[in-house]
Amino acid sequence: MREATMQETAGDEPVELRSMSVLRADREDIELVTEDGLRLVGELALPADGPVTATLITLHPLPTHGGFMDSHVYRKAAWRLPALAGVAVLRFNTRGTSSPRGTSEGEFGEGVTEAADVRAAVDFAVARGLPHRWLVGWSFGTELTLMHGADLDVEGAILLSPPLHRATDADLERWAESGKPVTALVPEHDDFLQPAEARERFARLTQLELIDVPEAKHLWVGERFVREVLDVIVGRVAPDRAPLPVAVPASMVE
Repeated sequence: MREATMQETAGDEPVELRSMSVLRADREDIELVTEDGLRLVGELALPADGPVTATLITLHPLPTHGGFMDSHVYRKAAWRLPALAGVAVLRFNTRGTSSPRGTSEGEFGEGVTEAADVRAAVDFAVARGLPHRWLVGWSFGTELTLMHGADLDVEGAILLSPPLHRATDADLERWAESGKPVTALVPEHDDFLQPAEARERFARLTQLELIDVPEAKHLWVGERFVREVLDVIVGRVAPDRAPLPVAVPASMVE
């Protein structure tokens, strides 16, 4: 296990980060307005102290199969990364999707009409002046990233468990032409696309960094895998803040 790297203050004993640990951050309920007039509910988590080092615009798994802005990897990213890495985390429900935060207007569009949702999220981050913006898609969210993100004002993309059900070769080629960095984390035991096939299917995306994650599955269940995912994300978007600590001063915990 890595040693904690966060500086401790006198009398502030370190505590190990656990699956439900929530660290200090400035959290704001937000609404995104799409070009077709829909209101999408979400949350923006910012560092409580210090500048924003990078911004994650997260796109959740398939809403017709339980995906939403609180899908566990994204929830834990919002709980941890503002404090540990100075990373802003923007989460939202795509059209027609519900979570405890609320329900976004509209209805599921099979990844097509959601193009406007992706644009609205990036436009919001740009308008807020959030720096070093990256799209982070998970499962269905990787389809939205690949289909609609290459031409947007982002620095790159990170793909978690990409199934490549909806994204086409033309989408991959558009990302390749953009030259923007793309990293894909592919679980060894993924239900839809495993590493060997992924290397073949992604061949057109010439700058892709494909990371084979041993023993992992599509949903990244288990704290071990969550930490691995968050370490890779921070290593790409804010490399001087990686690897993440596994313990923090107690005062950082809400």
